Amino acid sequence: MTLRTLDSLGDLAGKRVIVRCDLNVPLKDGKITDDGRVRASLTTLNALVNQGARVVVISHLGRPDGAPDAKYSLAPVAQRLSELLGKPVTFAADTVGQAATDAVAGLADGDVALLENLRFNAEETSKDESHRTEFATRIAALGDVFVSDGFGVVHRKQASVYELAKLLPSAAGLLIATELGVLDRLTENPERPYTVVLGGSKVSDKLGVIGHLLPRVDRLLIGGGMLFTFLAAQGHKVGGSLLEADQIDTVLGYIAEAERLGVQIVLPTDVVVASKFGADAEYVVTPAEAIEDTAFGATGLGLDIGPETSKNFAGIIASSKTVFWNGPMGVFEIAAFAEGTRAVAQALTEVDGLGVVGGGDSAAAVRALGFTDDRFGHISTGGGASLEFLEGKRLPGLEVLGW
Repeated sequence: MTLRTLDSLGDLAGKRVIVRCDLNVPLKDGKITDDGRVRASLTTLNALVNQGARVVVISHLGRPDGAPDAKYSLAPVAQRLSELLGKPVTFAADTVGQAATDAVAGLADGDVALLENLRFNAEETSKDESHRTEFATRIAALGDVFVSDGFGVVHRKQASVYELAKLLPSAAGLLIATELGVLDRLTENPERPYTVVLGGSKVSDKLGVIGHLLPRVDRLLIGGGMLFTFLAAQGHKVGGSLLEADQIDTVLGYIAEAERLGVQIVLPTDVVVASKFGADAEYVVTPAEAIEDTAFGATGLGLDIGPETSKNFAGIIASSKTVFWNGPMGVFEIAAFAEGTRAVAQALTEVDGLGVVGGGDSAAAVRALGFTDDRFGHISTGGGASLEFLEGKRLPGLEVLGW
């Protein structure tokens, strides 16, 4: 089946178009610290505004417990969206109540409204389909058609993602179409050499994608907290570093499978080991097989890949034609342990081909380290959704759009 796109909805002038965006941005003291997801929504929103649609934007933010919580309000997002669109954005203080009804009723052609956090309503994420459908029906009453453009949530069967798309004429927005185009390039005849870089804290979070991609890639680089489970699988002691001992047998199986397939799994040769977790920790660089030989002994914490590994990883990445990266190489939020992530990000900007930052913490890391989005081939807006796609899973938020 073919994904339904904006063109399938016909002329949208004067129509109330509900757009499910992913505006789940990080906030600190009520201020947006990374507006990447807001900016990513602009292409679709501007296209609708230019058609003269009456645009009703819906999104979640954070994980409120199914009830209003001021710290998760989308009000700061409405302000930023207004600045980026260059036009007023009406903000409704509820999702399906009187404020939302009034905000939508007041829209003229080309106007935009943003409704309050979807997850202030427990039905949005309910396990009960009837509850989700009831909530989606109330949202649907505010619109004529539905555009799904929140790629970061298409792997979730939630009211605003799945049920709503069945209640109104629906299609995917331009962001989702772009994301799928990039992911297709990563899975269907990618240009080679093809390198995947995986980091982040837990190997268990990446098992599905490792298994699915091994037959498709040439090189798999392992960093972040998950590297210590790989080192332990090779018989090395890892001190107090993050370790998923219950995954060692699975990792050994992947190492054997990679050897059988001729895929190169590249592990760090050196790591940065700290006395504790914190910006004031003492730290040293040590060979990866000698973590417990440092002054910190069995309590030493590996918090980043070392400079030798960073250089090696950067060289492999820069020599690749296709690269997918998901997960920081270390605790990038602390300057002393950010250099591995910085090296990978820098190398990705130098890829003569397609270099993809796989959303989530990776996207946050590159921006926090001062890299601008335009330096990369693509920065995904959906970490979990990207991974599940690359695992070969069907995503309910796309299936309901015909994919």
